[in-house]
Amino acid sequence: MKIDKEIALLAKGDFAQSPYFSTIMEELHSAIQHVTWGSKDRFLINPVRKGNGVVPIKKNFVTYLQSKGWQAEQQMSCVNGINPGPIDVIKNIPQGVFAVEWETGNISSSHRALNKIAVGIIQKSLIGGMLILPKRSLAQFLTDRIGNYEEINPYFTLYQHLDIQNGFIGVIAVNYDEINTEVGIIPKGKDGNAIK
Repeated sequence: MKIDKEIALLAKGDFAQSPYFSTIMEELHSAIQHVTWGSKDRFLINPVRKGNGVVPIKKNFVTYLQSKGWQAEQQMSCVNGINPGPIDVIKNIPQGVFAVEWETGNISSSHRALNKIAVGIIQKSLIGGMLILPKRSLAQFLTDRIGNYEEINPYFTLYQHLDIQNGFIGVIAVNYDEINTEVGIIPKGKDGNAIK
C-alpha cells in the first residue's frame, strides 16, 4: 500500500523533533508498506464499487507494528469520564503514549478518532496520535460510507488551532498500488455499513 498524503495537523513542543518521534514515523511508514492484498508486496484492489471489506486491510499493518513493540486493541481512558473503546495500536515511549487509529468506520468514526487523540493530548494521557484513512479513490471500492481523507479534510483547521504545548496530531491518507480485476474481493464484516 502506498501513502498518498501525509499531514501534521499539530506539532508543538519538543516531541515532534525527538528521536522517538522519528522512529514512530519510520515504523508507521514501513507498516503501511506491509499492507498487501493479492500480491506479496503490493496492495491490489478489485474495482467493485462498495464491494471490498476494510477490517482485513489493517491486519498486516498491526502485525508489523506489534513486531516493533506496539500494543494492539488497548483499552485506554484517554478521555476523562468516558470509555472511548480500544485504540487500534499504541506505543509507550518515555514522553507518553502515542496512539494510531486505522479507519474502518464511517466519517463519524474518523471525527471521533481525531477528537479522541486531541482530547487525550489535552488531558495528557497521550503525547500524540495519527489517523490513517483511505483517499477517496480507494474508498469508493470499500465498504459503503467508509471515512476518507477528502471528507474530513475541511475540519483540519480545528486541530491546527488547538492550544497544546507539546504533542502531535497527524493524518496519513493511503491508497492502492494498482487496480486489478482478477484479484479477490476483500471480505466484509457482518455489521454496520459492511453489509450494504
